[in-house]
Amino acid sequence: MQARTQESLVVGQFGERAAEYLVSPVHAQGADLAALAALARGQGRALDLGCGGGHVAYAVAPNVGEVVAYDLSPQMLAVVAEAAKSRGLANLRTVQGPAERLPFDDASFDLVLSRYSAHHWRDFDAGLREAARVLKPGAEAGFVDVVSPGVPLLDTYLQAVELLRDTSHVRDRSRAEWEDALARAGFVAGGVTPFRVRLAFPEWIARMRTPEGLAGAIRAVQAVMADAVQRHFAIEPDGSFVIDVALFTARRAP
Repeated sequence: MQARTQESLVVGQFGERAAEYLVSPVHAQGADLAALAALARGQGRALDLGCGGGHVAYAVAPNVGEVVAYDLSPQMLAVVAEAAKSRGLANLRTVQGPAERLPFDDASFDLVLSRYSAHHWRDFDAGLREAARVLKPGAEAGFVDVVSPGVPLLDTYLQAVELLRDTSHVRDRSRAEWEDALARAGFVAGGVTPFRVRLAFPEWIARMRTPEGLAGAIRAVQAVMADAVQRHFAIEPDGSFVIDVALFTARRAP
């Protein structure tokens, strides 16, 4: 029997769902995506780390010399390559592999960007160290991800529903956890820009093809949570809710 690793879970969860992520409104648009694209203006070579459906790569390609869309899922990368071709983005290429072992030379990128990927990494610190390693000294990185509110009650709810929906989920980290990890990886902290993003429950579940039993478990958990959880996540009658997202910018130490 083949071993079930975190990497195989990620590939299994997302490989067959690549087309859904290409057209997902949450991934294809948003103020956080625009903020990442703004970081790319005038840059030479950029890395979209954990590219998923490739939306960061598409957004930055017109503003950089080259963008590498990097992901663990070969199926996802095939969708990205086809979409880049159809959009005429000749300076976008795809490379497959895990975040913790980047197949790139030291200091080979002018910009590293990552969006909604880090909460799937098996080793968060290793992924950030690799991001710092491939950046040129003093160059900038931008990381967007769901963030935990940092309050135990709210954190427990968030991690629970994330895992029930997607078994490849590892952890949504708090702002403090992100800032500490970036410093350990060799980054000099920049700014933190918060966002609130509404997740429509039917689409959120359908995109991951969450089994009916697990989707029902999420609704059951939502129904019995304390008022503080209901208020913070703005849980609606149909299960839709709001999450905290943040953009962390940082530079590789000179």
